[in-house]
Amino acid sequence: MKGVFPAPGDYIYFKSQVPLHKIPIGTKQWRYYDFGPKVVAPLICLPATAGTADVYYKQIMSLSMKGYRVISVDIPRVWSHHEWIQAFEKFLDAIDVHHIHLYGTSLGGFLAQIFAQHRPRRVRSLILSNTYLDTRSFSAAMPWAPIVSWTPAFLLKRYVLTGIHDGPHEPFIADSVDFVVSQVETLSREDLASRLTLTVESGSVGPLVLSDAMITLMDTNDFSAIPQHLKDEISERYPGARRAYLKSGGDFPFLSRPDEVNLHLQLHLRRVGVEARLDLVPGISKGGSGGNSGKENSDNQDDSDKDEPSKEDDNGASKSPSPTNSHLPLPPEGTDYTNIDEQQQITSETLVKLIWEFLLVCYYLLPLYMESTYSVGKYCWELRQLEWY
Repeated sequence: MKGVFPAPGDYIYFKSQVPLHKIPIGTKQWRYYDFGPKVVAPLICLPATAGTADVYYKQIMSLSMKGYRVISVDIPRVWSHHEWIQAFEKFLDAIDVHHIHLYGTSLGGFLAQIFAQHRPRRVRSLILSNTYLDTRSFSAAMPWAPIVSWTPAFLLKRYVLTGIHDGPHEPFIADSVDFVVSQVETLSREDLASRLTLTVESGSVGPLVLSDAMITLMDTNDFSAIPQHLKDEISERYPGARRAYLKSGGDFPFLSRPDEVNLHLQLHLRRVGVEARLDLVPGISKGGSGGNSGKENSDNQDDSDKDEPSKEDDNGASKSPSPTNSHLPLPPEGTDYTNIDEQQQITSETLVKLIWEFLLVCYYLLPLYMESTYSVGKYCWELRQLEWY
């Protein structure tokens, strides 16, 4: 799939305002966004197999404006659940974060539970969406898992994309699918292979020290790539958890229903004791009104600042304010960005695809060719023997 889809306008604005960080920690390369007041315990978002740190941009835009700190990370190239726990802990140490709140969807939700099980002192609460407790169903559905690390990128992408519900969608859900597909196209073969390995590696979530009262389960009621019986197991494991059901939203409600998801996230953070610091948001005073500039007319500035937050609350940061009234600071120079319009290296990918298909043809047809050659040779030999006699 070539598909480089046009980037949404609010995503382009997000990329222009929020810096993308890339840091090496040991042998792992971490790619993440970190936005909001640094004194607030962060909400860390973990994506699914098909996701990247970018898929939570609507949550970063909205919650940071309300005084919360949001960190969205890419799952690094780790090849076991134990390696994930160690790598994630080193990442938290590197960015000087000790106590966290985790929001995970699908694979991200499973990894969040695994980390909370083995590092209970660091995890203060969990928000789990369309996730599961063990990997048996996925490993049974993927018999070729032992060779996943050698599989070409185009086959891995095709396998990941087949897990996304195909069919007519509501416009917002269709847009969310298109955005995630465009993000899958940016992932390398190693990234996809490691995530699929985490999905099918034998493992399950054990008992958590964390109280059910500190857990929120947020699921969609229309359709999801996670089978319903796996989501039911989550509900049975955490009977005391808060429920947040979305009438629709598909596999990616954080993109298709951002206002509802952001509201549930904010309610969860308030309930578990996270205190928003609206007074530390640039351009917003402690009372919640916009800050004034000494050179501008105070009456006009007050009206302008009151209008901007109302747009934020109604539309989930989908409208971009003008640069002069922007509440989001400009990113520092030298920040790395992912260009969603960057052209794919189609020539090399096509060559690898042709070579792989040739090898598959050889694998299946070579035995038939050898068998037919043997049969013809045997027949000719027997015929020649008859002529001699």
